[in-house]
Amino acid sequence: MTTTQYHLTHRFRSGLLSGTLLFLLSSIALWADEPVKGFRFEEAGTNTIALFEGDEPVYRYIYDLVTNENVPEREVRRRVRGCYMHPLFGINGEELTDDFPRDHYHHHGLFWAWPHVQLGDEHHDFWNQTTDLQQRFVKWLAKETNEYGAVLAVENGWFIGERKIMTERVWFHSYPKKNGSRSLDVQLFFVPEEKITLRGAEGKSYGGLCIRFKPELEPPGNVMEKTIAKITVPTGVTTGDLPEERLMWADFASKFDGRDTVSGAAIFVPPTHPDYPPTWLTRHYGPLCVGWPGVHDHAFEPGVPFSIEYRVWVHETDLDLQQLTDAYEAYAGDKH
Repeated sequence: MTTTQYHLTHRFRSGLLSGTLLFLLSSIALWADEPVKGFRFEEAGTNTIALFEGDEPVYRYIYDLVTNENVPEREVRRRVRGCYMHPLFGINGEELTDDFPRDHYHHHGLFWAWPHVQLGDEHHDFWNQTTDLQQRFVKWLAKETNEYGAVLAVENGWFIGERKIMTERVWFHSYPKKNGSRSLDVQLFFVPEEKITLRGAEGKSYGGLCIRFKPELEPPGNVMEKTIAKITVPTGVTTGDLPEERLMWADFASKFDGRDTVSGAAIFVPPTHPDYPPTWLTRHYGPLCVGWPGVHDHAFEPGVPFSIEYRVWVHETDLDLQQLTDAYEAYAGDKH
């Protein structure tokens, strides 16, 4: 197997992903400015892998469980977590995401979780991490790079003790920086081991993919500090938070890491997404949350796989509605 191609499992058999989908990293060359900076993975501790494009950080993926001792004891179930991306870096190396923020200790970078997970008479709150349900690393499926792109693929499980209730396979496709932006495609595949019902938060719709940003605070250090952020959706810049809105995309922009300039990232939903466009929750203090399957129960049968995918589009500067619309339409056009 070369570094320019590799085989991704794609066909479903006996409740598990199997078969072959040929993915050519060399085809990503169409996205690159110049193929002069190769991608590479590096270990970044005992539980984290980091992706670089040349010397520039792209993201870190935390695959094993981590503990934050700064979280108060009363929040003990929010201290241990794994299987998420943090930090997601901006084009100039700024950290866009937050982890264990004081306002919501359970928020963590780029992650996916549901507040209502029903298994017969059992109810679990996967989002707030208030029950024994955990995501845990199982094995690597791929770590492939070249100058044109990178693929990281991992198998996780949803566990209650030693009982696995869901097989989860995640694919991250990273593309080279081009014209002040970088694309990261996230594909989530699930195979229930038992009958599972998922539902989002009532009146807020969160439950699914979420990015917790870390925007600028003003005035810093003041008890009345507030976040300085701009959220743009297909109808324009929003003045307030959206609790349950159907959106094709949303963008979050602010100053990060004490930078003087504005940067940000958007989540794009492909037209092939179930229930397109899905409902969202947006909050100016940090979260962009895609809510799927939404606020109504959706049952998934054991052994029957389902999947969702998104693009995270990171941009170097503050962008207007037309620029964001053009970027989304270019993405969506390729998905039809």
